[in-house]
Amino acid sequence: MLKLAVFDFDSTLMDGETIDFFAEELGIGEKVAHITEEAMSGRLDFFESLQQRVGLLKGLDFSVVEKISHNLPYMKGAQETITALKEKGLTVVCFSGGFRTATMYAKNILGYDADFSNALHVKDGKLTGLVGGDMMFNYSKGDMLVRLQSILGVSPEETLVCGDGANDLSMFAHAGTRVAFCGREILKKEANIIVDEKDLTKILEHI
Repeated sequence: MLKLAVFDFDSTLMDGETIDFFAEELGIGEKVAHITEEAMSGRLDFFESLQQRVGLLKGLDFSVVEKISHNLPYMKGAQETITALKEKGLTVVCFSGGFRTATMYAKNILGYDADFSNALHVKDGKLTGLVGGDMMFNYSKGDMLVRLQSILGVSPEETLVCGDGANDLSMFAHAGTRVAFCGREILKKEANIIVDEKDLTKILEHI
């Protein structure tokens, strides 16, 4: 019986990549989106790609970051799926290689129990191009999942994870139910549930 569900945020609970929306404000959307895609497909180290992309955002007003973070398009079925899982007694958590400005705000809208993500460094109201947090490395999600399972007394067999990119692989290693949601090929190979339609409620048909 499942007790814990962990969802990625960008391109899973939210339809798009938060950092790409930020980059569009600076007219470097395509450049940042290309780096994002390389990282999500496993061709680029996640930590290096994150540093590189956030570095390109230096000078962006934090007020703009907050406005974008609070107006993101959530994935179809995200709220309904989280509600259904919680009704089944699951703890639902969000792990994101993205940013707390987005995941913390979405928590109250989508209804998950906790969020673990990264924080953009801000000085004098602008991004400095620096970033820190819980989800900086390729292995971060798996590492945090093991710690969370230990705290909650949940086994891998009682855990569902859901994501779309290469940085979700580390948590796939510690979960019995592994959902690749509109995922990259590198993730689909390790999944035992594959959903290729942009509707998170499709996951509920498999569990």
